[in-house]
Amino acid sequence: MNFASWPTLLVVDVEGNGTNPPDLVEIAALPVRAGIPDTTTAGAWLIRPERPVTPRAADIHGLTNDVLAAQPVWAQLADEVGAFLGQDWICAHNAHVDYRELHRHLPAWKPAGVIDTLRLAKATYTGLSSYTLDALIKHVAPDLSQAPRVGRHRATYDAYATAQLLLAMAGHYESWDQLIAAAVPPSLPGASEPEEEPTLW
Repeated sequence: MNFASWPTLLVVDVEGNGTNPPDLVEIAALPVRAGIPDTTTAGAWLIRPERPVTPRAADIHGLTNDVLAAQPVWAQLADEVGAFLGQDWICAHNAHVDYRELHRHLPAWKPAGVIDTLRLAKATYTGLSSYTLDALIKHVAPDLSQAPRVGRHRATYDAYATAQLLLAMAGHYESWDQLIAAAVPPSLPGASEPEEEPTLW
């Protein structure tokens, strides 16, 4: 795989407050440049949600109402986050969720495409009993020594882990076009257009 041929790509992860639909409490966007996660230019935001964080959500990611009390609300961050994401490709694990919530909070945002490492993993590693992020980390054993120290279920850590999984899986494909054919869900931006049925005329 020639990583130099890749377009600008941001690996993203979001965490919510546990309500339905969720308020965002954390966003991470990690650029991948020349096949390397670039933590020096990554974007990371903590957000004070409009509704309280549920106990279950706080147990998962550790972002309690007290932790978020002094953080800005979404309205104060929306323009900054939208500008950072721009129109670049994004990648996420189970990308439908991250894309849906980011698009719900940024209705005008239109990424060039959306890579789903869950979909990619099912195409790359057939026959696994589970394709969760934890299961793939165990199966692939990527180098996470430089991951943020906040731990699993925090957006910055999960984005870094997802980036490493993406790069490991990319080695199974010869080109960017092959990769996205396996990794972009049909309903998300960047999917190949379905072939038109031939007609008599």
